[in-house]
Amino acid sequence: MHWYEEDIKQLEKRALPQGYVPETIFYGSSSIRMWAGLYNDLKELKPLNLGFGGSTLEACVWFFDRVMMPYHPKRLIVYAGDNDLGDGRNPEQVLTYFKQLAALVQQRFGDIPCYFISLKPSIARYLIIDKFKYANSLIENEILKTQNNWQFIDVFKYMIDEMGHPKKEYYQADGLHLTPAGYELWKQVIEGCITVNH
Repeated sequence: MHWYEEDIKQLEKRALPQGYVPETIFYGSSSIRMWAGLYNDLKELKPLNLGFGGSTLEACVWFFDRVMMPYHPKRLIVYAGDNDLGDGRNPEQVLTYFKQLAALVQQRFGDIPCYFISLKPSIARYLIIDKFKYANSLIENEILKTQNNWQFIDVFKYMIDEMGHPKKEYYQADGLHLTPAGYELWKQVIEGCITVNH
């Protein structure tokens, strides 16, 4: 996990005064980290971006306490697991990491509302798209069965065409990271799932 150290140190520094009190923490891999317009896109959630590049769901578990130490959010939104599968892990391992993360969240924050954004169907990883579908179904079923304060946000179904192929307009040239159109879609789907109560 040492290769994440510089990114984690940057996140720890971000715990310095924000100018506002974050209510929603976005945590996970580069799909979160590279969401440059996150604050303006979802201003009503008072979001804080704590994504770190290339992170796996396993790494999100590993660094959770260090990254979350200063915060007391009203809700947590997670996107991770994509890179675990890309690195050769199987969907069952991804489920195990999700369960570990959920346990840490419960221990640290109690029953705050939490949201898991489904793994996206990226062009670069189309050859293992069935693993993405299976990992999504495992996590969604786990949430339905045992995680009362978690909700599954399904972006996958909106990012494929009628043939089941990823829609190109949502992906950068690398076939992995999102375009502004991809983030606009995520914004709309997330807004449709979250009710803000002040």
